[in-house]
Amino acid sequence: MKASLDSTLMITPEQHDAALSWLSLLHDAPSAADQARFSQWLQADPAHAEAYAQAQVMWEMSEEPAAKLAVEDSVALQALLAAMGAPVSRRRSLPQWSAGLAMAACLLMMVGVGLGWQPQRWLDDVGADYVSAPGQVRTVTLVDESQVTLDADSAIAVHFVRGERHVQLRRGAAFFQVTHTGEPFVVDGGRGETRVLGTQFEVRLQPHGAQVTVLSGRVGVKAGADLPQQILTAGQQVSYDQTRTTDPRTVDSDNPLAWRQGWLNYYRTPLADVINDLSRYYPGRIVVLNAALGTRKVSGSFPSKDPVAVLAALKSVVGFEQYEAFGRVIVIR
Repeated sequence: MKASLDSTLMITPEQHDAALSWLSLLHDAPSAADQARFSQWLQADPAHAEAYAQAQVMWEMSEEPAAKLAVEDSVALQALLAAMGAPVSRRRSLPQWSAGLAMAACLLMMVGVGLGWQPQRWLDDVGADYVSAPGQVRTVTLVDESQVTLDADSAIAVHFVRGERHVQLRRGAAFFQVTHTGEPFVVDGGRGETRVLGTQFEVRLQPHGAQVTVLSGRVGVKAGADLPQQILTAGQQVSYDQTRTTDPRTVDSDNPLAWRQGWLNYYRTPLADVINDLSRYYPGRIVVLNAALGTRKVSGSFPSKDPVAVLAALKSVVGFEQYEAFGRVIVIR
């Protein structure tokens, strides 16, 4: 059964959830009784058929990313239970789902529960002292009077001990305005560190490390304890992974830091990176199915408060298919 995700039928959240539950059940060898009950439910209301059709379309479009998300969520959930001190027997009792059920269940959680089911976020937040919600830019003042502005959907943990001030960036990005006290101030993120020699800078996590941008003053950046340190001054930026730090490059710091004023600025940036930023401002999930599309370069300045409008603008310029379902998932291909 195929259907457009656009429908004139009014589908209630309860009907959406029921359709996704049936999708999960029917992808895991349902019994004859289950199939009979599903048939009765499907025929009881035209909205049921439409809701299930939407769920099937989402399944067909999202099979590959849903499988990936299912694996990532399972790993994150195991780590979360370990961090919370759950008994080993409890951790080992997690179900070993079939691939089909895992993907269906992932879609159920991704769409039906939305942001309520994200074990990686829970794991990040378990040890965090300050957290910003999706779409929220938040400024906090630390005990030493330093200020940290968290980008949307970010988390930090603060450890001031033994004469050093450490802040761990656990998710997202943060802008630091450091008060000088005579004690070292170090930001740990992506297995590397940024040691403050000046005052104002940003650290932004990336898939395999982090990016550091300096607005004023100086910082020293190391990809690891045994690797050399790069010194950055105002208007410079580096990236690092587990093996190396790039050479400092000159940037207009106001552009990458414009998120503090509600703007996302890009110059020849891969669309996948832009979508990743928008995802932190969207109250759900944005899934890109076309890897080649993700490499397309984008330039422009966009308001972060309306990610749906930004996607519409990108669609008109870049050209891609976009589907929305249940007000919680946007699929791009």
